[in-house]
Amino acid sequence: MFLEQLKPNDPHRGHVEVICGSMFSGKTEELIRRLRRAIIARQKVEIFKPKIDTRYHEMNIVSHDRQSIASIPVHSSAEILDKVSKVEVVGIDEAQFFDEGLSDVCQKLANSGIRVIVAGLDMDYLGKPFGPIPGIMAIAEYVTKVHAICIRCGNLANYSHRTVAGSAQILLGEQDSYVSLCRACFNEERMKAE
Repeated sequence: MFLEQLKPNDPHRGHVEVICGSMFSGKTEELIRRLRRAIIARQKVEIFKPKIDTRYHEMNIVSHDRQSIASIPVHSSAEILDKVSKVEVVGIDEAQFFDEGLSDVCQKLANSGIRVIVAGLDMDYLGKPFGPIPGIMAIAEYVTKVHAICIRCGNLANYSHRTVAGSAQILLGEQDSYVSLCRACFNEERMKAE
C-alpha cells in the first residue's frame, strides 16, 4: 500500500541519517537545520514526531532553544508509512519513543529513494541503548553523534542523567528532570545510586 502511494524516487538517492546523543546536545536543532535546508532547496518534506511528546507543543517539533518546525504527531512507526505521501525527505524526531518497527519503516522509505533523517537519544538514563535508535544506527549511511557539556566538569557529555526519582525508562522531562554528564561524572552518579 505504501509503495503504491509514493511516486518512486531514484532508489540510489535514498538513505538514512541519524543524529543522536544525550539530552541538551542539539539533536533537534540539527534535525531542524537539515530539514530547513531541504525546504529551501524546494524538496518535498514531511516531518513526524511521537504523539506522546507534548513538552513544548502538541504538533510542532521544538528544540530546547525554541526553534520550531511543523510536524505530524503519530502513535506508531507504522502510521508514518500510512501518512507519508509523495516526498523526497522524511524527518523523524524523538525516535527513541517509537516502537522497534521504526527501523523497518526507515528501510522502506530509504529503499524507495527517500532521504530519511532521524534524531533521538541513543541511551536512556541508565546509559543503556534506547529503543529503536541502535537498530537504525546500524542501517544508516550517516551517523552524527552530538554532545552536550557536562554540567559538573565542563567536558563533553554524552549521558543523560535523571535527577528525579523513578524507574520507568520513559519519563518526559527537561532540565527539571535531567542533566548532561560526561562518562566519569555519570559513573560517579550511578555508583551513588546503587
